[in-house]
Amino acid sequence: MAIDKRFIGREYGPFTYTIGAEKLREFTFAVGGAHPAAGTPGEPPAHVSPLLYDDQAAKAGPYGDLIAFPSFAVVFAIRPFASAVADPELDLNLLMLVHGEQELEFLDVMRPGDVMTTTGRISDVYEKAGKQFLIATTESRNQRGDLVVKGTWTAVVRG
Repeated sequence: MAIDKRFIGREYGPFTYTIGAEKLREFTFAVGGAHPAAGTPGEPPAHVSPLLYDDQAAKAGPYGDLIAFPSFAVVFAIRPFASAVADPELDLNLLMLVHGEQELEFLDVMRPGDVMTTTGRISDVYEKAGKQFLIATTESRNQRGDLVVKGTWTAVVRG
């Protein structure tokens, strides 16, 4: 069954997330390839910028504080997309759904203490090659109202 186009424009959120310094470090080490040791996230790999985990280096750096690894935005920015695909009114077959792709546009850095508020909406639904596609777009703003991350998320319902 085709996804009903009347859902285009349906909004989800706002969802709020406060960024913590330790979460930023843990994420950076995990995606940077650190090897966890004795209950710690391990030592940072040599190729990872200290601006992402070292307080002293970050304070002396261009942003004056730690900054987030860019893909950390997925932690909070995916919420409207997840809500859309789980929306019972859409009646998507979740067993046949796959996350097709995501695209993030960064307009500012994310820092510890930032309170990110994310809203989103279904921006398109269509059929192609026997599959249903749902596109959601999101915006994440910090506590000052500055737009920090824009996202485009694609769900594909097979068969």
